Amino acid sequence: MPYPDSDKTAPVEAVVSWLVLVLSGVLEAVWATALGRSEGFSRLVPSVVFGVAMTLSMVGLAYAMRELPVGTAYAVWVGIGAVLTVVIAMVSGEEPVSAVRLLLLAGIVGCVVGLKVLH
Repeated sequence: MPYPDSDKTAPVEAVVSWLVLVLSGVLEAVWATALGRSEGFSRLVPSVVFGVAMTLSMVGLAYAMRELPVGTAYAVWVGIGAVLTVVIAMVSGEEPVSAVRLLLLAGIVGCVVGLKVLH
């Protein structure tokens, strides 16, 4: 038999897709934060950071969706980006920190982890 019964690279490709997806989610937080700091694209550096991070985030999301289901990939991407964006705002003092907010963010993280575990 010239070819194996299964593609041995498939698990590696899935791991790479998940890693790219996580990095793309981090970049979503970067572009969302930069967008807020660009003051309507009137500040150059945050505007450039927004454009670069958004482009890389979308390319990474598209790459991950080649291997992962669209709904799962998108939900994980949004969840990572949303949680990190709020955490950045809390750390920088732009948003208040409370036990309830942290609990709700932990819930989002739990859902993202659940989607990964179920995949």
